[in-house]
Amino acid sequence: MKQFGIHVLILFIILGCSTTVEQLRTKNRENLLRLSLGMTKFDVLQIMGTETIESVNNPYRVETPQGKDGSLYEVLFYHTDKKKKGNLISDSELTPLVFRDNALIGWGWAFLSEVVPNYQYQIEVQ
Repeated sequence: MKQFGIHVLILFIILGCSTTVEQLRTKNRENLLRLSLGMTKFDVLQIMGTETIESVNNPYRVETPQGKDGSLYEVLFYHTDKKKKGNLISDSELTPLVFRDNALIGWGWAFLSEVVPNYQYQIEVQ
């Protein structure tokens, strides 16, 4: 009986430490406040994290679009919002972080649209 109690205690500790997708979104929103322009990609990854929670990668995806000036930008997309029911994550639920030459130059959809005006993203049809 004593071993059963120890196993139950260990199970509660493990379950209590596991992160959910909702907690990941909250953590990502909080971590955005810790970013500043000019940070290296390494520093941003240290702050934002790189773990996978419930099959959701963090960052959710990475792209390298070409900007209006011909430069290639690296964009890390982090899951920060929940706008629709279900498990599919749409672009409107992501926050893009934009890098040029390994330095963070801005974030958010408005900024990405400014440097990559022809960027194609998913539009939700309701």
